[in-house]
Amino acid sequence: MTAPTLVVMAAGIGRRYGGLKQVDPVGPGGEMILDYSVHDALAAGFGRAVFVIRRDIENVFRERIGRRLERRIETAYAFQELDALPEGFAVPAGREKPWGTGHAVLAAREAVAGNFAVINADDFYGAASFRALGEHLRSARDAEGLYDYAMVGFELAKTLSEHGHVARGICRVTGEGLLEEIHERTRIERRGGAIQYTGDGEAWTDLAPDAVVSMNMWGFTPGYFEELAARFVPFLRERLGDPKAEFFVPTVVNDLVAEGRARVRVLPTPERWVGVTYREDLQSVRRAIRALVDRGVYPERLWGNG
Repeated sequence: MTAPTLVVMAAGIGRRYGGLKQVDPVGPGGEMILDYSVHDALAAGFGRAVFVIRRDIENVFRERIGRRLERRIETAYAFQELDALPEGFAVPAGREKPWGTGHAVLAAREAVAGNFAVINADDFYGAASFRALGEHLRSARDAEGLYDYAMVGFELAKTLSEHGHVARGICRVTGEGLLEEIHERTRIERRGGAIQYTGDGEAWTDLAPDAVVSMNMWGFTPGYFEELAARFVPFLRERLGDPKAEFFVPTVVNDLVAEGRARVRVLPTPERWVGVTYREDLQSVRRAIRALVDRGVYPERLWGNG
């Protein structure tokens, strides 16, 4: 079977972070989070990377990241543009926010053949996570009327920021390790000795530290593109005028699971997620990478001297 493809969602500029966080170095040799993701993906058997970016960041992305990674892995680029809409739809006046992760993945459709993974550019997932997902994708096969997907599931307590609240997809998982449902919680933080979320800023609800959460690390078969395209149209009909509406990857997965049309294997990982939701997180990520280098998980210079 063809080696799976890694689709990297790299179009966003973090609003809370305050800049193009994909290009900030975190490793001792000047490596960025994406360097570690590509390194781990290659070791896990991925054969190609597709970076989903915006046209206005293309030059800086290629200069700071693309040229280096193109020497390591077969590479393609796809562009998530606000006006990339189905026939009959136009960007409403005042709309500036991108259309969401589902729209980003859909932008990669023409650049992907075969099974593929989806990740965020600014999240460090760890080598074990890529190994689990790569193994699944090498054997994933859709059955009649049933898609064969996967999601890497992290423990909630291993995914929090020290510097503010985070959004996480809280998952309900069957005893057989299959995804039942994802509930997006947009404000989760540590409060005292507990992990809690709120929907209104007033009422807080406890969450279990070992709750399974999605960090947007997915494995799909090619039919997922068809589902995204088909479901994007009714989304636009209903929510085109909402300036904050976004078309999310987990929403489509949830719908397919509820319809009995997708089986989503939740792949547990022992890894601790680190990422740069806030600019203050950058030092925490650097410390985490330094610790992994000191333990021998990664070399001092990830790509040697090249």
